[in-house]
Amino acid sequence: MKKLVKTLSISALALSTASSLLTAQAEEEHVLRVASHLPPMTDIVELAAKNIAEPYSIELVEVSDNIQYNEAVFHDEAYASFAQHQPFMAMFNEERDADLEAIQPIYNAVVGFYSPVYQSIEDIEDGAEVAIPSDPTNEARALLILAQQGLITLEEKDALPTVDDIKENPKNLQFTSVDLLNLTGAYEDGVELVFNYPTYIAKIDLTPEDALFLEDEEDNTFAITLVVRKENVDNEATKALKDAFTSPEVYEYLEKLAEAGHLRPAFELESDETTAE
Repeated sequence: MKKLVKTLSISALALSTASSLLTAQAEEEHVLRVASHLPPMTDIVELAAKNIAEPYSIELVEVSDNIQYNEAVFHDEAYASFAQHQPFMAMFNEERDADLEAIQPIYNAVVGFYSPVYQSIEDIEDGAEVAIPSDPTNEARALLILAQQGLITLEEKDALPTVDDIKENPKNLQFTSVDLLNLTGAYEDGVELVFNYPTYIAKIDLTPEDALFLEDEEDNTFAITLVVRKENVDNEATKALKDAFTSPEVYEYLEKLAEAGHLRPAFELESDETTAE
Protein backbone atom coordinates (compact mmCIF):
# COMPACT_ATOMS: atom_id res chain seq x y z
CA MET A 1 0.00 0.00 0.00
CA LYS A 2 2.83 2.40 0.88
CA LYS A 3 4.45 1.61 -2.44
CA LEU A 4 1.20 2.45 -4.23
CA VAL A 5 0.85 5.76 -2.38
CA LYS A 6 4.44 6.64 -3.20
CA THR A 7 3.88 5.78 -6.85
CA LEU A 8 0.72 7.89 -6.95
CA SER A 9 2.57 10.80 -5.31
CA ILE A 10 5.37 10.62 -7.85
CA SER A 11 2.83 10.45 -10.68
CA ALA A 12 0.99 13.49 -9.31
CA LEU A 13 4.28 15.39 -9.03
CA ALA A 14 5.18 14.49 -12.61
CA LEU A 15 1.79 15.68 -13.84
CA SER A 16 2.12 18.90 -11.87
CA THR A 17 5.61 19.52 -13.26
CA ALA A 18 4.45 18.78 -16.81
CA SER A 19 1.50 21.14 -16.37
CA SER A 20 3.79 23.90 -15.09
CA LEU A 21 6.13 23.42 -18.03
CA LEU A 22 3.24 23.61 -20.49
CA THR A 23 1.94 26.76 -18.82
CA ALA A 24 5.40 28.35 -18.92
CA GLN A 25 5.78 27.37 -22.58
CA ALA A 26 2.41 28.86 -23.44
CA GLU A 27 3.29 32.09 -21.63
CA GLU A 28 6.63 32.24 -23.45
CA GLU A 29 4.86 31.84 -26.81
CA HIS A 30 2.79 34.91 -25.98
CA VAL A 31 5.87 37.05 -25.34
CA LEU A 32 6.68 38.77 -28.65
CA ARG A 33 10.29 39.91 -28.74
CA VAL A 34 10.71 42.96 -30.98
CA ALA A 35 14.23 43.96 -32.04
CA SER A 36 14.82 47.68 -32.49
CA HIS A 37 17.69 50.12 -32.60
CA LEU A 38 17.36 53.75 -31.47
CA PRO A 39 14.72 56.26 -30.38
CA PRO A 40 12.07 57.02 -31.46
CA MET A 41 11.83 53.43 -32.72
CA THR A 42 12.56 51.91 -29.31
CA ASP A 43 10.14 54.36 -27.68
CA ILE A 44 7.40 53.25 -30.05
CA VAL A 45 8.07 49.58 -29.24
CA GLU A 46 7.69 50.33 -25.53
CA LEU A 47 4.49 52.29 -26.15
CA ALA A 48 3.07 49.44 -28.26
CA ALA A 49 3.93 47.07 -25.38
CA LYS A 50 1.53 49.02 -23.17
CA ASN A 51 -1.28 48.63 -25.67
CA ILE A 52 -1.06 45.07 -26.94
CA ALA A 53 -4.08 42.86 -26.27
CA GLU A 54 -3.89 39.90 -23.90
CA PRO A 55 -2.63 37.24 -23.80
CA TYR A 56 0.27 38.81 -25.66
CA SER A 57 3.07 40.99 -24.35
CA ILE A 58 6.01 42.72 -26.05
CA GLU A 59 9.63 42.52 -24.98
CA LEU A 60 12.00 45.11 -26.44
CA VAL A 61 15.31 43.75 -27.73
CA GLU A 62 17.70 46.66 -28.25
CA VAL A 63 20.49 46.14 -30.79
CA SER A 64 23.51 48.28 -31.56
CA ASP A 65 23.65 48.30 -35.38
CA ASN A 66 21.62 47.91 -38.57
CA ILE A 67 22.38 44.21 -39.01
CA GLN A 68 21.44 42.54 -35.73
CA TYR A 69 17.70 43.15 -35.83
CA ASN A 70 17.25 41.33 -39.15
CA GLU A 71 19.49 38.47 -38.10
CA ALA A 72 17.51 38.13 -34.85
CA VAL A 73 14.20 37.77 -36.68
CA PHE A 74 15.63 35.51 -39.38
CA HIS A 75 17.03 33.15 -36.72
CA ASP A 76 13.87 33.30 -34.57
CA GLU A 77 15.67 35.07 -31.74
CA ALA A 78 13.06 37.81 -32.08
CA TYR A 79 9.51 37.61 -33.39
CA ALA A 80 9.63 40.98 -35.17
CA SER A 81 11.80 43.99 -35.85
CA PHE A 82 11.01 47.67 -35.97
CA ALA A 83 13.99 49.57 -37.33
CA GLN A 84 14.00 49.76 -41.13
CA HIS A 85 12.16 50.51 -44.34
CA GLN A 86 10.98 47.90 -46.84
CA PRO A 87 13.78 48.40 -49.42
CA PHE A 88 16.44 47.83 -46.73
CA MET A 89 14.63 44.64 -45.63
CA ALA A 90 14.41 43.46 -49.25
CA MET A 91 18.17 43.94 -49.62
CA PHE A 92 18.74 41.75 -46.54
CA ASN A 93 16.43 39.07 -47.96
CA GLU A 94 18.37 39.00 -51.21
CA GLU A 95 21.78 38.89 -49.55
CA ARG A 96 20.87 36.27 -46.93
CA ASP A 97 18.21 34.31 -48.84
CA ALA A 98 15.86 35.28 -46.01
CA ASP A 99 12.06 35.39 -45.78
CA LEU A 100 11.30 38.61 -43.93
CA GLU A 101 8.05 40.45 -44.70
CA ALA A 102 7.14 44.11 -44.13
CA ILE A 103 3.66 44.02 -42.58
CA GLN A 104 2.85 47.55 -41.42
CA PRO A 105 4.43 50.95 -42.17
CA ILE A 106 4.43 53.12 -39.04
CA TYR A 107 6.16 56.41 -39.82
CA ASN A 108 8.22 58.24 -42.41
CA ALA A 109 11.40 59.72 -41.01
CA VAL A 110 11.99 63.27 -42.25
CA VAL A 111 15.37 62.80 -43.90
CA GLY A 112 17.42 65.31 -45.79
CA PHE A 113 20.79 66.92 -46.29
CA TYR A 114 22.67 68.93 -43.68
CA SER A 115 25.60 71.24 -44.16
CA PRO A 116 28.16 72.70 -41.73
CA VAL A 117 29.16 75.14 -44.47
CA TYR A 118 26.21 76.32 -46.55
CA GLN A 119 23.19 78.35 -45.46
CA SER A 120 21.09 77.76 -48.59
CA ILE A 121 20.98 75.51 -51.62
CA GLU A 122 22.17 78.43 -53.76
CA ASP A 123 25.43 78.51 -51.77
CA ILE A 124 26.49 75.01 -52.89
CA GLU A 125 29.79 75.37 -54.72
CA ASP A 126 31.12 73.53 -57.74
CA GLY A 127 32.88 70.33 -56.70
CA ALA A 128 31.31 70.17 -53.22
CA GLU A 129 31.75 66.89 -51.37
CA VAL A 130 28.51 64.99 -50.67
CA ALA A 131 28.36 62.21 -48.08
CA ILE A 132 25.71 59.61 -48.87
CA PRO A 133 24.94 56.23 -47.23
CA SER A 134 26.96 53.25 -48.38
CA ASP A 135 24.05 50.79 -48.37
CA PRO A 136 22.21 50.66 -51.72
CA THR A 137 18.73 51.50 -50.45
CA ASN A 138 19.64 54.62 -48.51
CA GLU A 139 22.08 55.63 -51.26
CA ALA A 140 19.14 55.57 -53.66
CA ARG A 141 17.02 57.60 -51.26
CA ALA A 142 19.74 60.24 -50.97
CA LEU A 143 20.16 60.48 -54.74
CA LEU A 144 16.42 60.83 -55.27
CA ILE A 145 16.37 63.78 -52.86
CA LEU A 146 19.22 65.46 -54.74
CA ALA A 147 17.28 64.91 -57.95
CA GLN A 148 14.17 66.45 -56.37
CA GLN A 149 16.22 69.57 -55.68
CA GLY A 150 17.54 69.71 -59.24
CA LEU A 151 21.14 69.18 -58.18
CA ILE A 152 21.48 66.03 -60.31
CA THR A 153 19.49 64.22 -62.97
CA LEU A 154 19.09 60.44 -62.83
CA GLU A 155 18.62 57.89 -65.58
CA GLU A 156 15.08 56.54 -65.63
CA LYS A 157 14.99 52.90 -64.47
CA ASP A 158 12.80 50.51 -62.49
CA ALA A 159 15.53 49.57 -60.03
CA LEU A 160 16.81 51.83 -57.25
CA PRO A 161 19.32 54.36 -58.62
CA THR A 162 23.03 54.37 -57.85
CA VAL A 163 25.75 56.96 -58.38
CA ASP A 164 26.43 55.30 -61.75
CA ASP A 165 22.91 56.34 -62.82
CA ILE A 166 23.65 60.06 -62.54
CA LYS A 167 23.05 61.52 -66.00
CA GLU A 168 23.68 65.18 -65.25
CA ASN A 169 25.73 66.69 -62.42
CA PRO A 170 25.96 70.41 -63.22
CA LYS A 171 27.76 71.33 -59.98
CA ASN A 172 30.22 68.44 -60.35
CA LEU A 173 29.30 67.13 -56.89
CA GLN A 174 31.84 64.68 -55.46
CA PHE A 175 30.20 61.69 -53.79
CA THR A 176 31.61 59.84 -50.79
CA SER A 177 29.97 56.64 -49.51
CA VAL A 178 29.76 56.52 -45.72
CA ASP A 179 28.22 53.95 -43.39
CA LEU A 180 24.83 55.16 -42.21
CA LEU A 181 25.96 55.27 -38.58
CA ASN A 182 29.00 57.40 -39.46
CA LEU A 183 27.26 60.15 -41.42
CA THR A 184 27.00 62.39 -38.37
CA GLY A 185 30.77 62.11 -38.03
CA ALA A 186 31.12 63.20 -41.65
CA TYR A 187 29.15 66.33 -40.81
CA GLU A 188 31.41 67.01 -37.82
CA ASP A 189 34.44 66.52 -40.10
CA GLY A 190 33.21 69.36 -42.29
CA VAL A 191 31.87 67.50 -45.33
CA GLU A 192 29.86 70.13 -47.22
CA LEU A 193 26.65 68.12 -47.76
CA VAL A 194 25.62 65.16 -45.61
CA PHE A 195 22.52 62.97 -45.87
CA ASN A 196 21.08 61.97 -42.50
CA TYR A 197 18.16 60.75 -40.41
CA PRO A 198 16.74 62.71 -37.45
CA THR A 199 17.65 59.82 -35.13
CA TYR A 200 21.36 60.09 -35.92
CA ILE A 201 21.75 63.84 -36.43
CA ALA A 202 20.07 64.42 -33.05
CA LYS A 203 23.28 63.16 -31.42
CA ILE A 204 24.85 66.54 -32.20
CA ASP A 205 21.72 68.49 -31.26
CA LEU A 206 20.49 69.08 -34.80
CA THR A 207 16.91 68.58 -36.01
CA PRO A 208 15.25 68.55 -39.46
CA GLU A 209 14.73 72.30 -39.02
CA ASP A 210 18.52 72.63 -39.36
CA ALA A 211 18.62 70.75 -42.67
CA LEU A 212 19.59 72.55 -45.86
CA PHE A 213 16.75 70.71 -47.62
CA LEU A 214 14.46 67.78 -46.87
CA GLU A 215 12.91 64.89 -48.75
CA ASP A 216 9.62 65.52 -50.48
CA GLU A 217 8.15 62.03 -50.07
CA GLU A 218 4.65 61.33 -51.26
CA ASP A 219 4.36 57.63 -50.40
CA ASN A 220 5.49 55.10 -47.79
CA THR A 221 8.32 53.50 -49.77
CA PHE A 222 10.86 54.39 -47.09
CA ALA A 223 8.54 54.28 -44.07
CA ILE A 224 9.93 52.61 -40.93
CA THR A 225 7.95 49.40 -40.82
CA LEU A 226 7.12 46.40 -38.68
CA VAL A 227 8.77 43.21 -39.99
CA VAL A 228 8.19 39.50 -39.29
CA ARG A 229 9.07 36.22 -40.96
CA LYS A 230 6.82 35.16 -43.85
CA GLU A 231 5.49 32.15 -41.94
CA ASN A 232 4.17 34.45 -39.20
CA VAL A 233 2.41 37.05 -41.37
CA ASP A 234 -1.11 35.70 -40.78
CA ASN A 235 -0.67 34.64 -37.15
CA GLU A 236 -2.93 35.94 -34.39
CA ALA A 237 0.21 37.19 -32.66
CA THR A 238 1.09 39.28 -35.70
CA LYS A 239 -2.41 40.75 -35.81
CA ALA A 240 -2.12 41.71 -32.14
CA LEU A 241 1.29 43.25 -32.83
CA LYS A 242 -0.03 45.33 -35.75
CA ASP A 243 -2.98 46.50 -33.66
CA ALA A 244 -0.64 47.61 -30.87
CA PHE A 245 1.68 49.50 -33.23
CA THR A 246 -1.24 51.26 -34.92
CA SER A 247 -3.10 52.05 -31.69
CA PRO A 248 -4.43 55.56 -30.95
CA GLU A 249 -1.72 55.93 -28.29
CA VAL A 250 1.07 55.29 -30.79
CA TYR A 251 -0.58 57.58 -33.34
CA GLU A 252 -0.85 60.38 -30.78
CA TYR A 253 2.87 60.01 -29.99
CA LEU A 254 3.71 60.14 -33.71
CA GLU A 255 1.60 63.25 -34.12
CA LYS A 256 3.59 64.99 -31.38
CA LEU A 257 6.85 64.12 -33.14
CA ALA A 258 5.32 65.25 -36.42
CA GLU A 259 4.56 68.66 -34.89
CA ALA A 260 8.27 68.93 -34.08
CA GLY A 261 9.09 68.10 -37.72
CA HIS A 262 10.81 64.78 -37.02
CA LEU A 263 8.51 62.42 -38.91
CA ARG A 264 5.13 61.80 -40.51
CA PRO A 265 2.74 58.97 -39.51
CA ALA A 266 2.50 56.33 -42.23
CA PHE A 267 -0.93 55.03 -41.28
CA GLU A 268 -4.35 56.43 -40.49
CA LEU A 269 -6.47 55.51 -37.50
CA GLU A 270 -9.63 53.52 -38.14
CA SER A 271 -12.72 55.74 -38.12
CA ASP A 272 -14.14 54.17 -34.94
CA GLU A 273 -10.84 54.80 -33.13
CA THR A 274 -10.83 58.40 -34.28
CA THR A 275 -14.41 58.81 -33.09
CA ALA A 276 -13.55 57.21 -29.75
CA GLU A 277 -10.92 59.87 -29.12
